[in-house]
Amino acid sequence: MPLLGLAATPALAQFRVEVAGVGLTRFPFSAVNFRGNDAASENIAAIVRADLERSGQFIFVPPLAGALDETSRPDLAPWRERGADSLLTGSVTRLADGRFDVRFRLWDVVRTADLGGLSYPVAATDLRLAAHRIADYIYEKITGEKGVFSTRIAYVTKAGNRHNLWVADADGENARAALTSPEPIISPSWAPGGGQLAYVSFESRKPVIYAHEVASGRRRLLANFRGSNSAPAWSPDGKSLVVTLSLSGNAQLYAMDVNGGEPRRLSQSSSIDTEPVFSADGQQIYFVSDRGGSPQIYRMPAQGGGAQRVTFTGNYNISPALSPDGRWLAFISRVSGAFRLHVMELATGTVTALTETGGDESPSFAPNSRMIIYATRDKGAEALMTTTIDGRIKTRLAGAQGDIREPEWGPFLR
Repeated sequence: MPLLGLAATPALAQFRVEVAGVGLTRFPFSAVNFRGNDAASENIAAIVRADLERSGQFIFVPPLAGALDETSRPDLAPWRERGADSLLTGSVTRLADGRFDVRFRLWDVVRTADLGGLSYPVAATDLRLAAHRIADYIYEKITGEKGVFSTRIAYVTKAGNRHNLWVADADGENARAALTSPEPIISPSWAPGGGQLAYVSFESRKPVIYAHEVASGRRRLLANFRGSNSAPAWSPDGKSLVVTLSLSGNAQLYAMDVNGGEPRRLSQSSSIDTEPVFSADGQQIYFVSDRGGSPQIYRMPAQGGGAQRVTFTGNYNISPALSPDGRWLAFISRVSGAFRLHVMELATGTVTALTETGGDESPSFAPNSRMIIYATRDKGAEALMTTTIDGRIKTRLAGAQGDIREPEWGPFLR
């Protein structure tokens, strides 16, 4: 399947992966260079390795010498002696129509078992996507959970007076411009299924909410009411959004049908209520309000009603993000003047700081709930980072130029 059709605009920022940290017990795996890979523009085995290591659940074992591909039946004893639990082999073959056939096989070294393999005939532009899918296959076979390496992220950059909304692979590569504007773009929000992005544009000299079809580039106006229109959040069923409108004079939460119609007010405070997000089951909305005197995170029923305060540690907590499995709340807390990423286990209320940086913002969970992407300041410039839930493995996706912010991790594609 080709990467959904965005305009082939070169990215402002090329990314490199820098993994730092020591995790808990990780699965040792090895991968040999794919036969015929020299004829392709991407190193399949290297991309798979980077994906799996970034997850924090795998550790790479350098391969033994010798040529193997998906048709080989390797002697697995030497690999077991080297400490590998699994082994990836494969090949890349150029087809007559110019595409590449990427084939692979996964071996369980400990049990001497063939764990299967697949073939991906892809265009040259989708070689990275094929590698991400192989990483997803391995991740699921070994851990029993779905991998997220073939999902996508959205983020915003600013370079001079040029603002861009980008869609990229989950590792930050293959970035394509979805929108370019001389005015700010903020708050990208993926629709369930990954087919649309809602965002806020200031091109009308005020905040207005649009929905953008990722495949076609078509967009439509969602909210342009009197005053400010901001912070769109899709419901889990994709049929409605919660947005922040200032129709009453102060920012309040409203529900809107995705096909239009009059917004319905959900919050009834005299304070500022904003940054709504749905719980995974769609029954609750978490949001930020200063109704207690300082910004804190609250929750209320999705249909509106009384709100309960959720965060009590610290006097400034913003940017809530909920894990798709319903276990975790990520947010940004101000600690001694520094804005740092924290995570709360919702069942116990236990809060853990995941970073020691001072300019963190906009956390967003991977669709398997195992990683968080966020923006931060690193070495004097904005950068995107991913972290595992325990904070032990962090990956820097570093841009060459421009401010990089407001990342949003997309869902599993439907």
